[in-house]
Amino acid sequence: MQPIGFIGLGIMGKPMARNLLKAGHPLVVYNRSLPAMEALAAEGAVLADSPKAVAEQVDVVISCVSDSPDVEAVTLGSNGIIEGAKPGLLYIDMSTIAPATARKVYIALKAKGIDALDAPVSGGDIGAQQGTLSIMVGGDEPAFQRSLPILQVMGKNIVYIGEAGAGQVTKACNQIVVALTVQAVAEALTLAKKSGVDVARVREALMGGFAQSRVLDVHGKRILEGDFQPGFKLDLHRKDMNIVLQTGRETGVPLFGSAQVTSMMDALLAQGKGDLDNAALMTLYELLAAID
Repeated sequence: MQPIGFIGLGIMGKPMARNLLKAGHPLVVYNRSLPAMEALAAEGAVLADSPKAVAEQVDVVISCVSDSPDVEAVTLGSNGIIEGAKPGLLYIDMSTIAPATARKVYIALKAKGIDALDAPVSGGDIGAQQGTLSIMVGGDEPAFQRSLPILQVMGKNIVYIGEAGAGQVTKACNQIVVALTVQAVAEALTLAKKSGVDVARVREALMGGFAQSRVLDVHGKRILEGDFQPGFKLDLHRKDMNIVLQTGRETGVPLFGSAQVTSMMDALLAQGKGDLDNAALMTLYELLAAID
């Protein structure tokens, strides 16, 4: 099996890397904190001390880090991938970042003979663990075809969107739909709760009709149980919504709903709830509706 490098072993990256190991790929990993690396080392991964060191040992490198500056650092920074990569290396960034940053990285790596794809994912920690992520890909189509057997280990719905940055534009669209649907579910269940009806039965009824959604299923369950341990942290979704609003400004698209839900996220971050799941929007509705 083809050796692969993996950079970024957080809530999403660690199970994605683990699935590659389970599929038989030799894996070289790098993460800023050691415990996640040690956990995968116990399962057979080789540890590296920098993105450069990862790139020196493999022909394919995947990253899944927090934000645009992090991607620039691991690719183009000191001891970055660009310093260790040989021409022909395939770089797949599965982070959620600004489309403009994805294009910048693509151009810089292309000049060095390195193929680069932006391939952000959707499906949360559950999808990462189960290998059922939706993956939206931008970049050169031959590079996409080369990446496909690897992506199929981590995801089930894999779509080539178009040129560099197109994957990130698609992820921005995804985050709009998710954020506004989480808001809608929280708002609806708050209305049910304040009206004194059985919230669990309301959700059950909605799940059988046109309002059914993955968010109502997963986040609705979190809300009913009051379990806001993160599958996807609120502060990361807020970061993604900043990308959404920035892209809207750059393209001249008014994003009224996105702006509203982002303000609600800001209020929760001000309360110190950024490490909770994004379903914690429910707690703000409960506060405003005076629900104990």
